[in-house]
Amino acid sequence: MARIIVVTSGKGGVGKTTSTANLGMALAKRGRNVAVIDADFGLRNLDLLLGLENRIVYTALEVLAGECRLEQALVKDKRQPRLVLLPAAQTRMKDAISAEQMKQLVGMLGAKYDYILIDSPAGIEQGFQNAIAPAQEGIIVTTPEIAAVRDADRVIGLLEANNVKKIKLIVNRIRPAMVLANDMMSVQDVREILAIPLLGVVPDDERVIVSTNRGEPLVLSETASLAGTAFDNIARRLEGEKVEFLDLNPRPENFFTRLRKFLNTKIM
Repeated sequence: MARIIVVTSGKGGVGKTTSTANLGMALAKRGRNVAVIDADFGLRNLDLLLGLENRIVYTALEVLAGECRLEQALVKDKRQPRLVLLPAAQTRMKDAISAEQMKQLVGMLGAKYDYILIDSPAGIEQGFQNAIAPAQEGIIVTTPEIAAVRDADRVIGLLEANNVKKIKLIVNRIRPAMVLANDMMSVQDVREILAIPLLGVVPDDERVIVSTNRGEPLVLSETASLAGTAFDNIARRLEGEKVEFLDLNPRPENFFTRLRKFLNTKIM
């Protein structure tokens, strides 16, 4: 049976959908059969991040209404055929389906896939309740900001109350130089507040924006990036491998770096 994992957060805009897309693709690269479900009815974005928006014909709603077969709604990724997307309806509200219907959809997928990743909508309203209903495990995505961490703490409590006990943490968009200057919470600060196991740390990287706009997950890029490597490592840890966390500490400046900064300051 599949591992059913909901990827969620309290606060919006912390990189939850980006994490779902990259993690799903990284697992597929490792030879796993992966289904990703966009549970954000009305505001779907997972299709855009995967570059599959032009190939959607049917959505989860048509499957539930009996207007198409599940196989007709699943969008296969040509770059990585082991990954499929079950899209949400763009023109409906978050309460378009019930928690029981979400369980039904996941049940239909379960026998064929190694992983089912559910991209949950932000917040703790009905859409969130639907998304977590079938989940066995949870991945909390947060940025190292106090508002995002506080909201994540609330979501952890709700997951546990819904019998999702196996919960892990991704700290996204960390900026080591800001942490060093005490201008940003450290990963350790976040861990101490949330008190759940750390699955991965993803550095802030402008290439994430480029990959999002192109619909090309970073883990597929031929050009290595720290963020892409971080997502690959997260997939490996999810599989049970022991993988060291990336060293994201800023490198000490040498003489030439200081000289370059000095000259740039003089020119400005």
